[in-house]
Amino acid sequence: MSKLANVLVFSDLKDRYAELLAAATQLSDNVTAAVFGSDDDVAMAARQGASCVYALGEKASQPMVENYAETLATIVRQCSPQPTLLLFSATKRCKALAARLSVLLDVALVNDATTLSLDAGGICAQHRLYGGLAFGNEVMSSPLAIVTLMPGVFEPLAEDPQRKAQVVQADYVTPANALVCKERRAKQGSSVDLSKAKRVVGIGRGLAAQDDLKMVQALADVLEAELGCSRPIAEGEHWMERERYIGVSGVLLKADLYLALGISGQIQHMVGGNGARTIVAINKDKNAPIFQFADYGLVGDIYKVVPALVEQLKR
Repeated sequence: MSKLANVLVFSDLKDRYAELLAAATQLSDNVTAAVFGSDDDVAMAARQGASCVYALGEKASQPMVENYAETLATIVRQCSPQPTLLLFSATKRCKALAARLSVLLDVALVNDATTLSLDAGGICAQHRLYGGLAFGNEVMSSPLAIVTLMPGVFEPLAEDPQRKAQVVQADYVTPANALVCKERRAKQGSSVDLSKAKRVVGIGRGLAAQDDLKMVQALADVLEAELGCSRPIAEGEHWMERERYIGVSGVLLKADLYLALGISGQIQHMVGGNGARTIVAINKDKNAPIFQFADYGLVGDIYKVVPALVEQLKR
């Protein structure tokens, strides 16, 4: 299959546009972006590869992203040439929006794509199945399809300050059944995005007490790494923020280095960790499953190994 006629990209998070537009420019010579925000945000989408930008205005005027299905459907109909792919970031809000839009337009939808390509049959998207135990390959041959793309699949393009785009002011189309925001509360937690971290130190059940996180943080600091964890640490013990949980329903790493400390390595966790280029595991159980996934493994007590590593790395 040759390149697509047009690809329309959208995200509720500004920092995801660079990768989405990089993917779109590989798949089509015509790239359209629908963007919230100011004139500067519109110009940034142009610099990152969009040839046409639909300005949606400030999100504050209608904070519920899920209510933009009708608006995006109208944009799809207005685009020339007509889009053959709608490419969204795989955030919770974008997936909810994509689901509404797929029903509204009666088109195929694949969520959480980990690869995206074209062949003679159509648009090919790969995604995880059965909690990460397998991959499914979907081929969408319909005139229009929707895909939500996981972070880290495409390398963002360098911005071109000379690139300009046609700008169209989009009118908000009120949905027949709109979601209403009754109250907003500040989210308690971290703003860390582990999917972008180059180095990650992960901790699991091998940690005996929350205060011992200081020991692990010292290692992360000397490695200039972000701190992550297995699901029990975040959702069982609540020792760390939900954003730091690595796993099939958490963060999928694309780091250069993942150092796993006291983590057994069940498949649900390793679905999140396997994307790292190099995995180093330290665990006192020589039969821990994580050693089957690790590039380097050390059988040892993290309470002895971690302080020794910090001391050596500081020299």
